[in-house]
Amino acid sequence: MASHVMRLLLGVAEQSGVPEHELAFIDGVRGPALDDDLMRFPTSSLLRVWELIRAADPVGGGPRAIAAADRGRLHVWDYLVTAGPTLASGFADAGEYLSVICDPTARISVVEDGPRLTVGHDNLHTGTEVDGTINEYALGLVLRRARDAKGDGLRPVRVDFAHAAPQRHDHLGEVFGTGNIHFGQSGNRLTFLDPESEPAARPFDPELQRVMRMYARSILDSARPVPDWRESFRTAIGEALADSHGRGTSLEEVAHRLAMSPRTLQRRLAEYDTTWREELEAVRFDRATRLLRDTRLSLQSIAGRLGYTDHRTLRRAFQRWTGQTPDAFRRAA
Repeated sequence: MASHVMRLLLGVAEQSGVPEHELAFIDGVRGPALDDDLMRFPTSSLLRVWELIRAADPVGGGPRAIAAADRGRLHVWDYLVTAGPTLASGFADAGEYLSVICDPTARISVVEDGPRLTVGHDNLHTGTEVDGTINEYALGLVLRRARDAKGDGLRPVRVDFAHAAPQRHDHLGEVFGTGNIHFGQSGNRLTFLDPESEPAARPFDPELQRVMRMYARSILDSARPVPDWRESFRTAIGEALADSHGRGTSLEEVAHRLAMSPRTLQRRLAEYDTTWREELEAVRFDRATRLLRDTRLSLQSIAGRLGYTDHRTLRRAFQRWTGQTPDAFRRAA
């Protein structure tokens, strides 16, 4: 899932009252990856945010996510819909490049039947109540992008949801502008009657459509997975050591770099069945071996980069790790 989606949902989670410490346990949400437009988050991480939103606000979570999805929040994908010459063409492009923002298994379908246009959005199915919240958001997003293309007066004549009817769903009539809403259907779909009778919000620009398609392809080619939490944590330790000029670092300092409290960091370490000391030693060992093998830096310089006061401390630690001195390791390497 794209970082744009994760940023949007984290904001919704905060508005819904999800406790901060619950979000801190999700890979990538604390650190630079969240601000990188090319980062891809695991689908499991996104589903966990949805679960927390659903638990905090079973009724309002979906509508709140729809309201947050202003045009541009989902980057280039939002403009694929409005760049087409017709609404059907725009959603066809949005479906072709849906993996710019979604799990690759998600699908958008477009069916034209005379003046009727049906746009479907099929998501992952968890078999839990969170499916309903996600489905509401997905179709609400489709409607918002359709209105971006055709104006706020555009309304569907029918709304179909794949999930069973929840206990409360009266609010959906206001969200979708119709009471013709059906649950337990074969898919999630919006049906419009003659949407092309509505004037386009902007004149069709074929060059803009070409640029949007090209940009979407380039994002797919350049995207990379977000590091898992342990990898991000060890990177933060290494950066703190490098900045310490021989002073070393502490759990509190690294927690601050990860934008979490020391207590939350301790709980996360326990979840991974490790300790601060074990992780600190692992980072120092990895960096010491690489610096000895790949550089000609002096032992004193390497010691400083690892947060040690002098080379004698490094020697003792290295012999404890490997049974040999740093000089012997460097000669062998």
